[in-house]
Amino acid sequence: MRPVYFLIFIAAITIFFMIELFNPFLKAIFVALLLAVATNSLTVFLENRLKSKLIATTIMSITLAGIFFIPVLYCIFAFANFFNHVDQQALIKGFSSIKFWVENISDDFLFLKEQLNQILAKINVGEVAQKTLSVGGYLGKNSAGFMIDMVLILIFYFFFTLYSTGLSTFVKDLLPINKEDSITLFYESSNVMTVVLYSILITAIFEGFLFGFFLTFYKYDGLLLGVLYGFASLIPVVGGVIMWLPLVIYEAITGSITNAIVIAIYSIVIISIFADTFAKPVIIKYINQKVVKTPTQVHEILIFFSIVAGLSTFGFWGMIIGPAMVTFFISIMHLLKTYTEDYKENVS
Repeated sequence: MRPVYFLIFIAAITIFFMIELFNPFLKAIFVALLLAVATNSLTVFLENRLKSKLIATTIMSITLAGIFFIPVLYCIFAFANFFNHVDQQALIKGFSSIKFWVENISDDFLFLKEQLNQILAKINVGEVAQKTLSVGGYLGKNSAGFMIDMVLILIFYFFFTLYSTGLSTFVKDLLPINKEDSITLFYESSNVMTVVLYSILITAIFEGFLFGFFLTFYKYDGLLLGVLYGFASLIPVVGGVIMWLPLVIYEAITGSITNAIVIAIYSIVIISIFADTFAKPVIIKYINQKVVKTPTQVHEILIFFSIVAGLSTFGFWGMIIGPAMVTFFISIMHLLKTYTEDYKENVS
């Protein structure tokens, strides 16, 4: 047996036991690695400006915590606090108001009125209140685990970013392809993930800010709704609707028809049409041309399905893992295409 085969066999066994050893941290390690790859270009830019890898890495870690992890934690605690302080009497009163509103719907909409009455007849307010309280307890119980995951991700991200040069060089040397192709593979993956991550993140922040800031004028929690709208905006076409439509219905039911109309028009015109239709392509184009070294194109529908698949398979962190896996696959396909074309040229 050749020594290299023996070493590969030993390495495979060692990798198996390493995976078993670090199994509780694998998801955090994987997410941190993907984030480090996706933000590599910005880290390099800061490092060149600041002349310090450590300072650049620290800034990136703090920025990541500030724009991503802290808002998520705020949402968790806000929901946990809300569900733990639900007033059952107010819930019953609100349900009675909805039933009264349905009963007073004009007979011109008899079909709608009957359907709503059938739905309301199946709702047990007491059971809803109990489930609401249980949701609050569930959020409070699991928020600690979520915080631990985020702290681990930030720690791993810091070290992956700080030692990115050495790690990437080591991995490139291990790959059974020539050095130029391994560099191409790395930059292809990094570029595609950069475009995906930055475009998603910037668009979510922009649209969330527009929505949350506007709703502060109506005495809503603008920060909470803005963060939620940002996450909802990750879903193409219907993302924003699942946020503003319930608010519009709530305002209409409580008698604020004017508020409902204004919120609906603002959400459709300013966010859905202006921000999502016109501003988003400009953001993606800018990232493609100014941030990444090699412009790339990833179809929005592909991103959508990768996010949905990631969320269903890996939970919350699948929002990052899903698109990253798909973009890495795209990079592999591009490299394979290059190898195939070179092989055909050599054969001919």
